[in-house]
Amino acid sequence: MTTHFHKKPNTYVSHVQIKVSNLERSVEYYKNVIGFQVLGQTDHTAAFTTDGKTSILSIEEVKDALPLQRGQTGLYHFAILLPTRKDLGNFIQHISELNVPIGAGDHHVSEAIYLYDPDGNGIEVYADRPEEEWIWNGNTVYMTTEPMNFRSLLAIADGTWNGLPEGTVMGHIHLSVADLRKTEAFYTKALGFEVVTRYGSRALFISTGKYHHHIGLNTWESLGGSPAPENSVGLKSYTLVMDNEEKAELVKKNLKELGHVVEIFEEAPKFGGSQAFSTVDPSGIRIVFTLDGE
Repeated sequence: MTTHFHKKPNTYVSHVQIKVSNLERSVEYYKNVIGFQVLGQTDHTAAFTTDGKTSILSIEEVKDALPLQRGQTGLYHFAILLPTRKDLGNFIQHISELNVPIGAGDHHVSEAIYLYDPDGNGIEVYADRPEEEWIWNGNTVYMTTEPMNFRSLLAIADGTWNGLPEGTVMGHIHLSVADLRKTEAFYTKALGFEVVTRYGSRALFISTGKYHHHIGLNTWESLGGSPAPENSVGLKSYTLVMDNEEKAELVKKNLKELGHVVEIFEEAPKFGGSQAFSTVDPSGIRIVFTLDGE
């Protein structure tokens, strides 16, 4: 598994915080369909785990929640990275038995399944191909979308799906943004990410440490859009792990010089690492920064 891309010194996503309209319904979905265990739960929140100790996803019920609308910025999908291709085969076998509607794609660097939770929040469950098979042209990695070879994946499945396996991580997050040029400048100049793939003028993919992407950014449905209202379902925040205090101070300096807020987010998730500080990207998307990570 390509686990070193989700460890320091890389900057990577450790946790995603989602808003939902019905906590009980969503807990059942994330347990029974996606395969999480519940690490902790209150009357309006739940944190999910695969190892019984750490959490990569938490949800929060919003009172009188508004549904997602086209044209809003925020979450396109969050992506759960499985340890092995066999795990992906077992997951496909599992969801086929539940008759869950899915999308799928072979991106050359990875193979992915796409789903939506009960509120329409986008989810990807994927497995990376070995990084030796990725094709780089300078600083650009080749990615595509081809039909998935389900027969090959199911051939290595062994029917032992017992939920998301230990070693599962938050592989990346894909965001719907309002202005790709401003967003690229923010993530590269302020946060230090590198562009590794462009899809025309409407999408790009960024990473650190030559991963195929830690963050995807697109304007396919959100060009010129605005953030969803506070009481809407969708993305509340996501957490980025930074390497050390020196890196944190550099990011703070960059953010301030470029006119972005540096503050403490009072509603930051309990999991994913202790908050160092927080900011908001040009599309109104909340980012929490932490130094806690491997």
